[in-house]
Amino acid sequence: MLAFKLWFIRTIGGALIALSLALTFRWRALRRLLGVNALFSPKRIVGNFSNMSALFFHQPMTVAAATPTPLPPDPRPLPERFTFRGASIRLDDWIKARAVTAMVVLKDGRLVHEAYLQGTQAEDLRISWSMAKSFLSAAVGIAVEAGEIASLEDEVTRYAPALKGSAYEGATIRQVLNMSSGVSFNEDYLDYHADINRMGRVLALGGSMDAFAAGLKGRDRAPGRLRKYVSIDTHVIGMVLRGATGQAASAYLAQRLLEPMRLEADAYYLTDGDGVDFVLGGLNLRTRDYARFGLLFAQGGRLGARQIVPEAWVEASTQNNAPPPIPEVAATDEGRLGYGYQWWLPPEAAPGEFFAIGVYGQYIYVHRPRGVVIALNSADRGFKEGEGRVTLMNLEAMRAIAEGLAASEG
Repeated sequence: MLAFKLWFIRTIGGALIALSLALTFRWRALRRLLGVNALFSPKRIVGNFSNMSALFFHQPMTVAAATPTPLPPDPRPLPERFTFRGASIRLDDWIKARAVTAMVVLKDGRLVHEAYLQGTQAEDLRISWSMAKSFLSAAVGIAVEAGEIASLEDEVTRYAPALKGSAYEGATIRQVLNMSSGVSFNEDYLDYHADINRMGRVLALGGSMDAFAAGLKGRDRAPGRLRKYVSIDTHVIGMVLRGATGQAASAYLAQRLLEPMRLEADAYYLTDGDGVDFVLGGLNLRTRDYARFGLLFAQGGRLGARQIVPEAWVEASTQNNAPPPIPEVAATDEGRLGYGYQWWLPPEAAPGEFFAIGVYGQYIYVHRPRGVVIALNSADRGFKEGEGRVTLMNLEAMRAIAEGLAASEG
C-alpha cells in the first residue's frame, strides 16, 4: 500500500509538473501572440520597436567592436524645408508627421546630425523590419565571391531541398533575390488574414518559418516574368544561405559582415520556434550601426582598409535589374521605384543613389556622389498611405538633406 502511495504521488506530481510546464509554455505563447496583436498599437508601437526581444524568440549576436568604425562628429544644419509635389514642407513638420524616432546623417563618413525622439535613446536596438533584406543580400554577395554559392542561376532547391514540391521549385536565386519568384503571397500588413500576418503569428507562436515557406503551393505567374514584393522570398534566400554555408544566417552575418564592420553594439535577430533567424525583417541594431552599413555601401563595400562586401556585388545589387512590377503596382507611386537584389532605387535615381526600407518608416538612404548616408527609424502608422506616396515624400526629404549638405560645401 505504501509503495502504491509513493507511486501515486510521484505519478501525480510528475503530471502536475508537466501540466504546469505546458501551461507556462502556452501562457508564454499566448502572451507573445497578444504582443503581436498589439505590436503596432498607437500607445505601444514606439516602445515595442526598441524592445522586440521582449516579444519574440531571438538570437543574440556578439558583434560589438572594442573600437567601432569611427563616425567623427561634424555638426551641420539641415535644410529647413523641402518640396514635394509643389508643396513646401518644413522638415520639422515632416519629422513629426512621419513619427520619426531616430535620425543619423553622415556626410563623407562624418556624423553631421543625430536625433532621438519620442523618448527613445541612442542606445536602443531598433527593429530593422525589411531593411534586414539588404543585409542578407550583402551576405549572399560574400557567399558568391567565396564560392559557397556557385551561381545566381542555380535553382533555390539546390541549396534548400525542403522547397521541392513548393511554389519555389524551379525558381532561381536571382529571381528570388529580385522578387520575381511568382509565388502567391498577400503582403497587406493591414489585413489580419493576409499571408504576411499569418506568417507573423507563426513566428509569435513558435512555429517553423521553413515549413511555412515550403507549404506555399500557389503561383501567380512563372518565375522571372514580373516583380511582386513578397517578403517570404527573403526567407527562402536565408534558407539558400544556410544550405550553402552550413551556418545559421545570424552566425554567417556576424562573422562575415557585422564583426568586420566594427559596430558599436551587439545585435540580435528575431527567430522562429526552431531558432531559425527571421532574416526578412528581424535584425535589431542601433541607428548609428544602420548608418555604418549604409556607409559600407557608400564606399563600395569597404570600411577602413578592409573590403567586406565585394565591390562588384555592391554595384550589381543596387542596380535596377529586376523585372517590371506587376500591373497593379505599376500604376501606383510604388511602381515608380526600381529594385535590385533586395535594395530599392528612387524614381529617376542618380547613379549611386539607392535605399533600404522597412515598414513603418525604417530607411537607410545612400547617395554616393554626394557622400551622404541617412539612417532613419520611425513608428509611422501611416506609412502605407497613397500606395507609395509616403515613400516618395520621405525620399524627397532625404534627397533635400543630401543636396543641402552637398551645397553647403560649395
